[in-house]
Amino acid sequence: MSDTQKPKDPVSKHPQPDFPEQEQAHPGWSGPMDPPPDHGEESYEGHGQLMDRKALVTGGDSGIGRAVALAFAREGADVLFSYLEAEEEDARETVRLVEEAGRRAVAFACDLREEAQCREIVDRAVAEFGRIDILVNNAAFQMSQPDGIQSISTEQFDRVVRTNLYAMFWLCKMTLPVMAKGGSIINSASVQAYKPSPHLLDYAMTKGAIVNFTQGLAQMVAQDGIRVNAVAPGPVWTPLIPATMPDTVEFGKQSPLGRPAQPAEMAPAYVFLASPRASYITGEIVNATGGTPLP
Repeated sequence: MSDTQKPKDPVSKHPQPDFPEQEQAHPGWSGPMDPPPDHGEESYEGHGQLMDRKALVTGGDSGIGRAVALAFAREGADVLFSYLEAEEEDARETVRLVEEAGRRAVAFACDLREEAQCREIVDRAVAEFGRIDILVNNAAFQMSQPDGIQSISTEQFDRVVRTNLYAMFWLCKMTLPVMAKGGSIINSASVQAYKPSPHLLDYAMTKGAIVNFTQGLAQMVAQDGIRVNAVAPGPVWTPLIPATMPDTVEFGKQSPLGRPAQPAEMAPAYVFLASPRASYITGEIVNATGGTPLP
């Protein structure tokens, strides 16, 4: 048994708050984060579960998206991922990790709030790989507003909804015609879908919608041989946190495990849902909340 396979105390497996105070401009990047996020660079071991599959992952430059891209590659998949131009440095690292795993990596800079750019990324994936077997709708935007709804501008609300919902809708609609039977769509929901934090009102609203959309679309395309599921993480230590939250010191402390998840801890759920092992699972939400009970 390798060291990564040995059972470990989930409470002490990764860093626990209190963390140093830290703040970044949006969209943030992994480099200055303290502690550094773990994407599975040293721990994730692949077992060929996604051999020669072709994946499109949004927001794959850092955080959960990078961890998923890395895990998919080590399981045998080629990966095209989206990122914002400001995230170029993080995107290069994701490319390096995927290629180091012996798989093809394509980084695509775009703004998924625009329908035309969603079409471009789907077309690029098909041009590069010939098909799309797995679609992971992971890119998201949030911005904490502790002063309440009066502080949520129309500009912010529009950005949250277009990034989190419009892009998911467009990408699913555009990908389904080029996805063969056996394909898998995985959406990133959140514990916020069930237990919304007031300071993340608009973000939490979109995550609730993602749960509903996932369950509805799963029924719609079941007879086409396509499975649609979602992962609902609890607090996860990603660049979005110091870039959008007012207090990082105690981030994740409220979870029963007493700490935030690391991105690497989310990736196995995405791998499972994408793999043939989950062939009878569709319309489901895999909750990975660190013990927070959900309905």
